Amino acid sequence: MTIKIIDGKRYNTETATCVAAWDNGLGYSDFRHCEESLYRTPKGAWFTSGAGGAMTSYSQACGDSTGGGEDIRPLTDDEALEWLERNDETTEIETYFASKLEDA
Repeated sequence: MTIKIIDGKRYNTETATCVAAWDNGLGYSDFRHCEESLYRTPKGAWFTSGAGGAMTSYSQACGDSTGGGEDIRPLTDDEALEWLERNDETTEIETYFASKLEDA
């Protein structure tokens, strides 16, 4: 999926910057396979573009069963920071969120 319009805003993976990517290391045939990329639009909005199998948050109804799917999901600044922290993306945190960091 490259474009999705949500609340009148266009989220486009072709025009946004891919900041970081993650996958859980499972094969595509595994129902638990999941992958996501974090993007930032030219106007500074954050979103993820991801895909996953039938046993992930990206699953979609397929008749009487569930199959894999994909989606684009907008994030707030705080959610984008949490995503980067969860995936140990230290360089990207320091690049995009330096003003929110403090030494321990």
